[in-house]
Amino acid sequence: MRQWTRGLNTNNMKKKKIIKTNSLLRKRWDKFRSMKRGYYSLLALLILYVISFFLPLIIGRDALLVRYEGVYYFPVVKYYDAGTFGQKIYGEANYRLLKKEFAAAGKGNFVLMPVYPYGPNENLLDETSETPPHAPSREHILGTDDRARDVFSRLVYGYNISISFALTITLISFAAGIFIGAVLGFFGGKFDSFGQRVIEIWSTLPVLLIIMIISSIFMPNFLLLTLIMTLFGWTGITYYIRGEVYREKGKDYVLAALSTGASNTKIITSHILPNSLVPVISFAPFAIVANIVSLVSLDFLGFGLPPPTPSWGEMINQGMGNLSHWWLAVFPLGAEFLTLLAVVFIGEAVREAMDPREYGKII
Repeated sequence: MRQWTRGLNTNNMKKKKIIKTNSLLRKRWDKFRSMKRGYYSLLALLILYVISFFLPLIIGRDALLVRYEGVYYFPVVKYYDAGTFGQKIYGEANYRLLKKEFAAAGKGNFVLMPVYPYGPNENLLDETSETPPHAPSREHILGTDDRARDVFSRLVYGYNISISFALTITLISFAAGIFIGAVLGFFGGKFDSFGQRVIEIWSTLPVLLIIMIISSIFMPNFLLLTLIMTLFGWTGITYYIRGEVYREKGKDYVLAALSTGASNTKIITSHILPNSLVPVISFAPFAIVANIVSLVSLDFLGFGLPPPTPSWGEMINQGMGNLSHWWLAVFPLGAEFLTLLAVVFIGEAVREAMDPREYGKII
């Protein structure tokens, strides 16, 4: 009888369903994936951004491989003078012309070019008798600008610059803002009051005027603009982190950590900050949007990256000065619009996924 009861209990236990509970992070990720437009926007931007680091292999004027008189050359990674391949021109070899010459000679020499063989800063005036800009065609799918440079090539290289600029500023400024906000919120008191007054004064400085003054003294470049924008971009997130830390430091788990003798650094980094980063994650996509717009605006006004850097702002400025050539304004504006729209979709999905009301009750 006892054995029969034990077997019955064993069978009942086998019939019981094991309910698996997902972590909060997994629930948020699943919620983010359910927001299709945000999820697919993230995938699209990530794929395009990764590809943009290999653009010289896909879009560019330098050949990937040249075979000349039995010797192989790799111009995409090394500069070769035109005389190396017997061309009677000054400076670097013209690999598109070289490809035609090798094909006509039929001596076994060849040139392997990128899929789209035009560089972002390459002047094509020597290859056409028409006055630029040139309308979109089979050779130049988005046309050329007023300096006969390929618009498509400049557009895709400008994408890498815009995203890299925005990500760099967002990461550095958020890191600084998180650190300062956490310290002010944790220690509080007079230290917090003094820190808040300093931040308020610093945030009132006219950023655009400062950039204009610095640009008139030094030649602006990627690193200089990143440094300036970072120096003034950290203040906003500080307020949110400070408020979150104020709220979290009075909770029981922080008091328990204090009672065990944990150091202030340990409490801030291991206990408080992991529970205070929701605003950071939620606001990050919108900060990226703001930084992309900032770079485009600076380039449009002439205080951004130096020419001939392929930048969307410079292209839009050129389009505004050549309104009769519609492609100069439509394509860079369209690229900026689609990029910002995708980042906004990502921000909306992140905000929905991080909403604490979604996980406020046990299911």
